[in-house]
Amino acid sequence: MRLTTTLAAAAAIAVSGVAANAGGLSAPAPEMTVAPVMMDTPAPAGSINSGYVVLGLLAALVAASGSF
Repeated sequence: MRLTTTLAAAAAIAVSGVAANAGGLSAPAPEMTVAPVMMDTPAPAGSINSGYVVLGLLAALVAASGSF
């Protein structure tokens, strides 16, 4: 019974697939003839000042050395 159900479902999918393509394929879309535009993008800037990173590392080292 399971094989019959599977075959029936496969046949229904195949028939619907054939019906969907019955009209044929449409013409391909024409290619766009737009000239490419080169834009200069600025380099990404860091969100944190590097001085703060150094200060944070220094504070972490001081805190770690004080705990021993």
